[in-house]
Amino acid sequence: MSHEGVRVLYVDDDPGIARLVQKALERRGYTVEHSPDGIDALRRVRAGGIDAIGLDHHMPRLSGLDFLGELGRLEDPPPVVYVTGSGDTRVAVAALKAGAADYVVKDVAGDFLELLGAAIDGAIDQARLKRERDAAERAVREARDHAEMLLREVNHRVGNSLALVAALVRMQAAAVQDPGAVEALKETQARISAIAGIHRRLYTSDDVRYVDADAYLRNLVGELEAAMRDSGRPHAIRTEIEKVPVPTDKAVSMGVVVTELVTNAYKYAYPEGNAGEIRVSLRRTGEGDGLCLVVEDDGIGLDAAGAPKGTGLGSRIVDAMAANLRSEVVFDAGHPGTRVMISFPV
Repeated sequence: MSHEGVRVLYVDDDPGIARLVQKALERRGYTVEHSPDGIDALRRVRAGGIDAIGLDHHMPRLSGLDFLGELGRLEDPPPVVYVTGSGDTRVAVAALKAGAADYVVKDVAGDFLELLGAAIDGAIDQARLKRERDAAERAVREARDHAEMLLREVNHRVGNSLALVAALVRMQAAAVQDPGAVEALKETQARISAIAGIHRRLYTSDDVRYVDADAYLRNLVGELEAAMRDSGRPHAIRTEIEKVPVPTDKAVSMGVVVTELVTNAYKYAYPEGNAGEIRVSLRRTGEGDGLCLVVEDDGIGLDAAGAPKGTGLGSRIVDAMAANLRSEVVFDAGHPGTRVMISFPV
């Protein structure tokens, strides 16, 4: 590997040793500068342009270990090869713990010069690889952040578009005279709003892969309650929802299920003119990462034949969403009203 343009700072208060090191490193292609002590070396490093440092242990004003401590406070400091004449391995260990990339032991015969050159070669290679790795990780983070920003913007626009569609459906319902058509359009509007709510949550979510079930379902139930109250059904909805992240695709199915079951309970659970309570709960199950969604009421319950009321479209939608959740719809026959349960893995 060519070392042309690579600048090494050798820090040693012995000018004779420094001269020997300079010649040895220059033969390897390095450009070498010399600092007589740690104070001068810090000044030179702060000025920039130093790619690696050879650092003696014993120096006046600032020892090698003290120098490493000061160097560690700088942003992206050059790698250091520690040079010590001591046979005490504790010095070398202390240097490595203080941030040195490697160390060599200085000897009288000068054999350490070749070792120092090889150690500096390795330290520079390691620093280069670290920079490349950091740059690659930074590029990945930036690309991920950019993709997430674009995805949030997409979710924001999709949410707005769905809200516009829901508003158009509401306007259409207001212009229709047939009661059955009005009811169907209102149900369609509720389904669209449930999906729009997912996209609104994803726009502000820290992780676009998941939706906070608690915040999403409470908001959805609040919207349903307000819409039904305006239609003359004064039932109350109670929620007991765990704060748990749910994958986006499952949250969509879950929101549609809640919309259908709550809407159905509002319409059919209690005789006309009677107010009642509808309860929505989501809790973890005891089996791994499963969740159990429950919508229940204390109303008149299902008829003896179990036939769906209305067109049956809502029941088909619930069954389809349950299938998306890799689950099935379970009716609790022992509950006095209607209790629907869907357990699914997350």
